[in-house]
Amino acid sequence: MAQVVLGLGSSHSPQLSTPSEGWLARGENDRRHKELVGTDGIVSDFEGLLERTDLGRIAKEITQEKMRERHERNQKGIARLGKALYEADLDVLVMLGDDQQEYLLDDNMPGICVYWGNEFSVPGREGDAGLIGYSDEDRVVPAHSDLGRHLIEYMVEAEFDIGSSKFLDPAKGGRARGGIGHAFGYVYHRIMTGKTIPAVPIMVNTYYPPNQPTPKRCYDLGRTLRSAIEAWPGKARVGVLASGGLSHFVVDEELDEMALDGMKDRSVVKLGRLPREKMHSGNSEIRNWIAVTGATEHLDMDLVDYVPCYRSPAGTGCAMGFAIWS
Repeated sequence: MAQVVLGLGSSHSPQLSTPSEGWLARGENDRRHKELVGTDGIVSDFEGLLERTDLGRIAKEITQEKMRERHERNQKGIARLGKALYEADLDVLVMLGDDQQEYLLDDNMPGICVYWGNEFSVPGREGDAGLIGYSDEDRVVPAHSDLGRHLIEYMVEAEFDIGSSKFLDPAKGGRARGGIGHAFGYVYHRIMTGKTIPAVPIMVNTYYPPNQPTPKRCYDLGRTLRSAIEAWPGKARVGVLASGGLSHFVVDEELDEMALDGMKDRSVVKLGRLPREKMHSGNSEIRNWIAVTGATEHLDMDLVDYVPCYRSPAGTGCAMGFAIWS
């Protein structure tokens, strides 16, 4: 039978691929955000967040020395994940990520959508010049249609209401120019840099109310994915990958600690207690990690690194996480 032999979790922020010298400029751009979720759960603009921030503490987090050291740790984390990906000798990679109105728009926003076409386009550079490791060119990569259809049929029988998609419409007008969204594009630009492994992208609506899956539902999704993979006829080595998170656009180390503790313990109860008022915006992508945790209960989690990457006096930035389940 097919087996889940590897799990991977990685952040995918553009800051992850931006030299540390550019972090403060990205922090300046955060001033445009009108709905920043603070560590207190209050949603405000940048100035409101700044008024509630311990400025002395954050000033120590945005020195050039600290930002440079954290950038180097990020690159090592990405390299570790890429090495683990290829050492696992996978036949298929199932990827869980969120689509930020790049492909799935407000005319139809399923809570969970499985892509089961034969191929898809990965846009180059994501419209952001200077990103480390990103190609300028669009490219077409293989998808695993047979496994994608099997996952859809199995999960419907398991009483998941699954959206399905067989092709990416270039005329739809999303930001991804008809290709797959940035959560998945990151994998091809930074992690899957050698042989291209056929993939099944699963888009989880982490961002947009009112139909975001709950943390428990995401854990159950992961469990069901593993059961579906094991029920797929024939032998295959399958990996599952979570793209996104951890906390951003405000770094919330307490929230991340709660989430990672629940993942390490494989605790549905702990993960279900994550403060729902904070599980919006960038923080919402933690849901993808929760799904991979559910799919890898039989494997051991190794937190490769946790790197809180602050980039402004208000504490905005992205907490980068890298994990391997094996």
